[in-house]
Amino acid sequence: MLGKIISIVDNIVTIKLSINVDNQVNLINLHAVLEDGDTKIVGEIEEIDQVNAKITIVGEIVGDAFLPGFTKKPSFRSSVRLVKQEELALILGKTTTGKNEFYFGLSSVYQNYRISVGINSFFSSHFAILGNTGSGKSFTVSRLLQNIFSNPQALPISANIFIFDAYGEYTNAFQNISQKTPQIHYKNYTTNTSYPEGEILRIPLWLLGTDDIAQLLGVTTANQLPIIDKALQLVTILKDTSESVVKHKNNIISRALMDILVSGKESVKIRDQVTAVLTNFNTNELNLESQIVQPGYTRTLKQCLFVDNSGKMQEMETVVDFVRQFMTEDLELKKPDGSVPYTLKDLQNALDFALISEGVLQSDKVFDYANILSVRLRSLVNSEAAQYFAYPKMISRDGFIHKLVQSGTGEKAQIVNFNINYVDDRMAKAITKILSKLLFDYAVESKQRAAMPFHIIIEEAHRYVQHDQDEEILGYNIFDRITKEGRKYGVLLGLITQRPSELSETSISQCSNFVILRTLHPKDLDYIRNMVPNMSSAIIEHLKTLQPGHCIAFGSAFKVPISMHVERPNPEPLSNSANIEKVWFEKHEMPVANDNQASSTFGSPMNAAPATGVAVGSSNPVGTGVPVGSSNPVGR
Repeated sequence: MLGKIISIVDNIVTIKLSINVDNQVNLINLHAVLEDGDTKIVGEIEEIDQVNAKITIVGEIVGDAFLPGFTKKPSFRSSVRLVKQEELALILGKTTTGKNEFYFGLSSVYQNYRISVGINSFFSSHFAILGNTGSGKSFTVSRLLQNIFSNPQALPISANIFIFDAYGEYTNAFQNISQKTPQIHYKNYTTNTSYPEGEILRIPLWLLGTDDIAQLLGVTTANQLPIIDKALQLVTILKDTSESVVKHKNNIISRALMDILVSGKESVKIRDQVTAVLTNFNTNELNLESQIVQPGYTRTLKQCLFVDNSGKMQEMETVVDFVRQFMTEDLELKKPDGSVPYTLKDLQNALDFALISEGVLQSDKVFDYANILSVRLRSLVNSEAAQYFAYPKMISRDGFIHKLVQSGTGEKAQIVNFNINYVDDRMAKAITKILSKLLFDYAVESKQRAAMPFHIIIEEAHRYVQHDQDEEILGYNIFDRITKEGRKYGVLLGLITQRPSELSETSISQCSNFVILRTLHPKDLDYIRNMVPNMSSAIIEHLKTLQPGHCIAFGSAFKVPISMHVERPNPEPLSNSANIEKVWFEKHEMPVANDNQASSTFGSPMNAAPATGVAVGSSNPVGTGVPVGSSNPVGR
């Protein structure tokens, strides 16, 4: 007996201790059972002094099951004791792992108590891993995946885990996984085109829709979408050189010219705009050197645009008649269906034609925001990032998805890593959204729902999973859509972040499981308190003092919030802090500034010093050192 109940207020039970606490191990966070006949109310000891202890009710044991929450309170005659070994297994889960469980970590409270979690209860819904930098988020992700893929009793050979790796950390943790477990394979895509440490990431441009191109070009208003829409309708047609396509090109150019010619503007402006259009957009039949035949003379279109000293274009009617003959019925346009490949250069050409076909030259406001698209696309075409959309051969969407999960040796890859460390934040965000949408659309349109589940794990999720302008511009945010609809299609998100307050509220509110490491920022703590269910003030305070690698886990996979210690991954991701102490006190050779300056030498050539980061655990558990007996009360 721990003591006698003296008060019950809401879910807090206060007992007067009948034991000498000086002779006990630390009782804080141990579980107690308040028993009255067949009724067993379970609580956690939150506070204790020499006289009294406060216990928070967390659930009830009914038969051979633990039910979290409570519908009734203990009676004052209830006996109060510490939980027994067999009861603890009902509350925290069994310590062994079978086909349907994976090892998560060691209890911080009960010595050597292994926490196992159900595969379905954790991975069939979205989850979030939160914590300050250096708290052990990358180590936690790496260790959990290593645990899952090293269980000889059940290897998830059909898993599809996609990691968006913001810093290129995870390759070190998984690149040799097939050496330990031959059936499991890892594939790394990289954005490092200079020194690729894996396969360079390439996305087939022809598989992207209007929304994807909008992400790529960073649209700022929904008014830009029709221009992209029109460009996609034109892109495959303009690649063709048949007579019908040439006619359509002439039709687009002539209609744009007619808008200028009948605009009523000054002749000089009309001449300049017509010249500008035909300089950039022309065909063999319709260009500045096209011959206009009149009775008695033949002149070029450029000559007919001459403006005299009075400021008039004397041949205006002649030019109008010549241009009008190219106006025909509009060709029926359809968006690409992914069956015809095209390049960024093709898209640029189509966008330019879309601009003039939409008459943007007649509106300064429309021209301004349409021109932004043209400038950004032109910049992309001429940048190194263009390589990411230069897929080497024709491939369908289904073929591309299956290629993503195929290892270099042809076997199924269960872990696919996208190293987006070598592109700027805007491009990294676009790539993350585009690939996530491709996976989601594939899953939604699959004949058999959720037959090929995808788990999308996003490092530094606050950079990409935000409440941005997508909702206003596109009508949806892809990550919000995945978190709201993805579960039934087997598309699940794992959000890894140090700034949960910067995440989309919709996305994090749909997460069912949370693993929270040390968190210090008051804004983030308030956000966690308000957004995460079942988050008590006691847990919030505990988050501030967690050691690296220690976490509090709760949600649908955990019957009660569990404080545990995730062991150090082996091998580790490259997420350690720089070893300043080592680097500062060693001599290194400085690089030469340029050919005209002598190099400054400070010793041997500079090598990357091995970093020593914060350990996320070891084989020794950290906690109160409370032993778990077979049938004896724990902690007595």
